[in-house]
Amino acid sequence: MAPDPHILDELRRLRARVPQLTGALATAVDEVVLAQDTPGVDPQGMAALTATTHAAAVKLADASGQGEFRELLVRGMYGYVATFTAGSGTSTAAVLTLLTQDRVNVGRLLLEGRRAAARIAELLDTHGAPASRAKQAKPAKPAAAKTATPRTRTPRAPRTTTTTNARSTTES
Repeated sequence: MAPDPHILDELRRLRARVPQLTGALATAVDEVVLAQDTPGVDPQGMAALTATTHAAAVKLADASGQGEFRELLVRGMYGYVATFTAGSGTSTAAVLTLLTQDRVNVGRLLLEGRRAAARIAELLDTHGAPASRAKQAKPAKPAAAKTATPRTRTPRAPRTTTTTNARSTTES
C-alpha cells in the first residue's frame, strides 16, 4: 500500500519541529502502515508491535478506570518510544508512534506528538479513514464470539476523612 502523502508530510514536519526524533510511524489499529519515516527500522514489524501495545494500553486504561487511552511513553536506555491515538473514543482510526533519542525534551515531545496525532486524525477524516484502505490491502479476520460483558466504570464516592489524629486529641 502506498503511503498517504498528507500523513507523510505531517510526519516530516513533526521531525523538523522535534530534532531528536529518530523515527515517526502512523499506522491503522489493524497494523496497516499509513505512512512512515523510520530509517533503519522495519515499519511492518513496528506496526505489529504498535498494534499489540495499543491494544494492551487500551485494556490497561479501562481496567484501571482511567478513561479512554490517549498516549503511552516508554523510556529505554537509548531513548523513548511515544505512542498517541489519532482520534478519540470509538473513532480511533490510527496510532502515531514516535522514536526519539534519550536527550529529547519530553514535554516538547508530548506536546508536538499530541498536536501531530490530532492533525493526523483530521487528515484521516478529510481524506478517508484507513479502514476502507485496509480492507483492500488485507483480508478481514473472522470475528470472534465475545462472551464477556463490557466493563462499565463505576463513579467514585467522594472522599471523607473521619480519622482523628492522635496528637490533636486533648484527653489527659
